[in-house]
Amino acid sequence: MDRYIPDWLNVSRETIEKLDHFVAEVLRWNPAINLVSKSSIADIWQRHVLDSAQLFPSAESQGIWADFGAGGGFPGIVLAILGAPEMVLVESDQRKATFLRQMARQLSLPVSVIAKRIDAVEPLAAQTVSARALASLTELLGHATPHLAPNGRAIFPKGRGFEQELQLAQIDWVFDATRIPSRTDPEAAILMIENIRRR
Repeated sequence: MDRYIPDWLNVSRETIEKLDHFVAEVLRWNPAINLVSKSSIADIWQRHVLDSAQLFPSAESQGIWADFGAGGGFPGIVLAILGAPEMVLVESDQRKATFLRQMARQLSLPVSVIAKRIDAVEPLAAQTVSARALASLTELLGHATPHLAPNGRAIFPKGRGFEQELQLAQIDWVFDATRIPSRTDPEAAILMIENIRRR
């Protein structure tokens, strides 16, 4: 497993140590609860840590950041380590939720974990909502809108089919979309979605 720290990830040694600890715990727990796919473990820094960390410049300096389908903590735990002010992780799998709580406690992070399905969660009034590899953009907008603050925005990393997802989402939704090129995959993008409403 190669650990690669690019120039754009300009963080302290203490932050890198926390990321190292988190990765070690993911690897330790993974055989039991499948936090990340086995095929991506050898490349966990590029595929998961850096892919999550590139969302951090989009973080607001205040307000709740809610991450849906938080899974193994990518991006939620990574963003909290980097300094996101208040992370709410929504994860319906109880074992994964336990892992996320352990990480928050071990690393003293400003993270709360809600172990429920997204549609069973009370509105969060989040400034930012994210989800990584969870559902189509159309579905994600349905999940996000009840939980966004009035001027909030959604941030969704998407793979090579992101333009098609945008077109399909526009059948049911009106929104403003900013495409941010991915730092970890030349064919991928981060979609920043604002001013969302149903047609």
